[in-house]
Parts: sequence; C-alpha cells; structure tokens
Amino acid sequence: MEDVLEVYKRPFNEAFPVVCMDEKPQQLLDDAQKAIPGRPGRPKRIDSEYVRQGTCSLFLSCGPLACWRHVAAS
Repeated sequence: MEDVLEVYKRPFNEAFPVVCMDEKPQQLLDDAQKAIPGRPGRPKRIDSEYVRQGTCSLFLSCGPLACWRHVAAS
C-alpha cells in the first residue's frame, strides 16, 4: 500500500500521467407507494418500502494531477 501512496506524491509528468480508476455497483430502487403530501403542521409521509429496478455499475477515472475526471454508468 505504501508503494501506491508514493505514486500520488510524484510531481506532474505529462509523459507518465497518474490515472486513478474505481468501480461501484449500485442498486436502482423505486418507491412501492407514492408519498402522501404534507399539510400545514404535518410533514410529508413517505413509506420505506421499495421495489428493486435492477443494478448498474458506475465507473470513475481521473487524473488528479492533470485535473480531469470521467464518469460512466452502465
């Protein structure tokens, strides 16, 4: 792990850019019932039940020293 941290301390070099990548799986959820709107003196009522609508993956790549990033979902 220490070797990886040393890479982030290197100065910017356009010939050898530092590129970081990460992936995160994500559930896609929807409400099972619509929320009941609030009234004066009563907050909006939201049910905690949900319906699973599938999954997706989020991919992030960035060049922290070059100040760029790219995010894609699939």
